[in-house]
Amino acid sequence: MLLWREKLPDSWLPMIRANLGPVLVDHAHLERKAATSALNLEKYVELHDRVRELNAIAIEELQHFDLVLGLLRERGIPFTNPQRSPWISGMMQAVRKGRAEQVIDHLTVLALIEGRSCEKFQILATGVRDLDAELADFYASLVESEGNHYATYLLMARHIDEAAADRRLDYFLDLDAQLIREPNPRPMLH
Repeated sequence: MLLWREKLPDSWLPMIRANLGPVLVDHAHLERKAATSALNLEKYVELHDRVRELNAIAIEELQHFDLVLGLLRERGIPFTNPQRSPWISGMMQAVRKGRAEQVIDHLTVLALIEGRSCEKFQILATGVRDLDAELADFYASLVESEGNHYATYLLMARHIDEAAADRRLDYFLDLDAQLIREPNPRPMLH
């Protein structure tokens, strides 16, 4: 897994623990967006030979979305509008324009989103167990999938241009560290 350059703020887990309902709504939106992102990658000619892999990711993300919607329904939590994530917005705003540059950046950002999700789901698998064992088990069940998506996206970027992908990974790891240090007062996964 990645060697993050900034650890999560100490305030993140307590805020999540105190706001599990809104966090589940946020998680549902993230899974929906992850499915859409996988499908959007299919527009890049550089990824036309990877469409089946991208479809598989999209399907898996939609299955996760449905699972989170089920948790919301079981708990009587309404599915409300999404909140804007400053971290994801900051990462996406740094995606360069230009076909080759954009596809490598897009893949790298998606890899880091999946990598941070993997990290956070591992934390939640133990960090909410005393509050909600079912939810802890749910997050534990997602860790491997998120790690696989991280690796798949990063390998796709490296397949296009390994040196460029590694340079952009270095850049985005620095940006991730900068964005993680910026306080986010809202209870969100990212």
